[in-house]
Amino acid sequence: MAKNYYEILGVERSATTEEIKKAFRKVARETHPDANPDDPDAEARFKLAAEAYEVLSNPERRRRYDRGDTIDLSGLFGGVGGLDDILRSVFGDSGFFSSRPSRTPRGRDVLVRTQVNLEEAAFGTEATVEYEADSTCTVCTGSGSSPGTQPVTCPDCGGAGQVRMSQRSVFGTMMSVTTCPTCRGDGSVIADPCSECSGTGTVPEKVMVNVEIPPGVSTGTRLRLTGRGESGGRSGHSGDLFVEVIVADDPRFERHESDLVHRTSIGIAEAALGTRIGVPTIDGESMPLEIPGGTQPGSIFTISGHGMTRLGRRSRGDLMVVVDVAVPEDLDSEEEDLLRRWAELRGERTDRPAAT
Repeated sequence: MAKNYYEILGVERSATTEEIKKAFRKVARETHPDANPDDPDAEARFKLAAEAYEVLSNPERRRRYDRGDTIDLSGLFGGVGGLDDILRSVFGDSGFFSSRPSRTPRGRDVLVRTQVNLEEAAFGTEATVEYEADSTCTVCTGSGSSPGTQPVTCPDCGGAGQVRMSQRSVFGTMMSVTTCPTCRGDGSVIADPCSECSGTGTVPEKVMVNVEIPPGVSTGTRLRLTGRGESGGRSGHSGDLFVEVIVADDPRFERHESDLVHRTSIGIAEAALGTRIGVPTIDGESMPLEIPGGTQPGSIFTISGHGMTRLGRRSRGDLMVVVDVAVPEDLDSEEEDLLRRWAELRGERTDRPAAT
C-alpha cells in the first residue's frame, strides 16, 4: 500500500466518518496553498490530504483500500473545480476562503446512482438516469421577473454584486470583498417576481439524462456531467450531475479489480485422468479448457485477456479458473467395489467395510 491515508489525515484505522471529516478540516486549513504562500510544497500536501479524504470518506472506496486494492482516482478531482467540490462538501457553501467571492451564482450539484450488470461494466453501456432538479423557468426564461418587466439595480451594492465586509476566518479577522447578500452577486433585485417561479428563475422538474458508462467501471466510480445539475437561477451557472455506478454481483464470477475468478468442480476420475470442460466468459460465450491429468483440488488455470476491461484503457485483465475436486457421497455398490479395487491397486487402505 503506497500511501497511508490514515497517517496523512492523522486518524486511526478505526476512525468514524465524522472523525475523518474533522481531521481533514484541520489538515486542509494547515496545508492550503493560500495559507502557505511561501511554501512550494503546500499544494501537493493539500491535494494528498484531499485524496485521502476522498478515499476514506466513501465506504466502498475505504473498504477496497483497507483490502489492499488499488484505488483509481483519475477524474475524481477534475482540476480546481473538483477540489472546490470537496471543500464545499466539508466546509459548506460558504467556501474555504472568503477572499475570492463568486459573482455568478451556481446551482447545486446533483448525485444519482445507477446499477449495471458485470457485462455492462466490462464493455460499457448507456444508462438513463432520472432525478428531480431545479430547472430554468420557461415563463420568465430564468430572469425571475414577470414577463414585460426587468430586474432593478441592487440598492445595497449598487449593481456591483459585491460588498466589503469584516469577516472572521481560521486565520483571524480580515477585510474581504464578498458576494452581496441582498442580490446574491447578481447586481440586481426582482421588483415584480414571476408568478411561476416566485422570482427565483427556477422551477422543480423531473429530468432524464442518458449517460455513457465507460468500460471498466467498478462500484463507486463517479461520472461527472458538467452543467447537468440544478440551475443557478437567473443568470447563474448550472451545477454538475454526478452519476455513481453500482455494479451488480454476478454468480459466475468474483471480481478482483480487472481480473475475474470463476470456480468450478470436476470429479475424481476427471482430475486424475484429465478432461475438457466449458468455462463461461464475460464475453457471453463458453470457452473450452483442457484439464490435465493429475490436477489437484484448488488448481488455478489462467485464461489471459478474458477479464474486465481496464478503466481508461483498451487492455483487459485475466480470467482465472479455480478447479475443485468433488468427492462423491452417494456411491452405489458397483461404484464402491470399483473404487475399492482401485484403492487396492494403489496400495491405499480404507477402514470402511464393504457394502453387503
